[in-house]
Amino acid sequence: MTATSEELIVLVDDDGTAIGTMPKPLVHHGETPLHRAFSAYLFDDAGRLLVTRRAAGKQTFPGMWTNTVCGHPGPGEGDAAAIARRAAFELGLQVDGLRDALPAYRYRAEFRGVVENEVCPVYLGRFTGTPAPDPDEVGEWELLEWTEFRRRQGSDDADAWSPWCREQADLIEAAGLAPL
Repeated sequence: MTATSEELIVLVDDDGTAIGTMPKPLVHHGETPLHRAFSAYLFDDAGRLLVTRRAAGKQTFPGMWTNTVCGHPGPGEGDAAAIARRAAFELGLQVDGLRDALPAYRYRAEFRGVVENEVCPVYLGRFTGTPAPDPDEVGEWELLEWTEFRRRQGSDDADAWSPWCREQADLIEAAGLAPL
């Protein structure tokens, strides 16, 4: 994407079928239309999950801890390509071995008047490289064993985690996909 190009979000109907696009700055607000997204949980060679804290300046859920990378595939872009693009852009990482974990995941969440309303398949995979975050996207990062990740989500600091990450982690475990 060039500095002059505009990121387009793919709008979808209730069945997840693309029905149009909208510039990203116009999508997230109090009446956010249903759109396509993805969430990825990426692990290092030792099996630790890379979690990130969203930059304080982000429009949606600023300063919250979440899974490795989230985002939106562009028009005609597959999820794997979008995950690789965002992981490289946000964290300077390469992605390998992606697999569907929750292909039908959908959620709606609100924080400070901004709504997320997404059809958001969830993926598990590996990353290679050393995180080098873009500070406009990622404020902090940590590598956590799955059990520590879940312990932190259940602690007194639970509200520091994005609502989709908490819900997705529950569903990943319920499906027997958690790397315990």
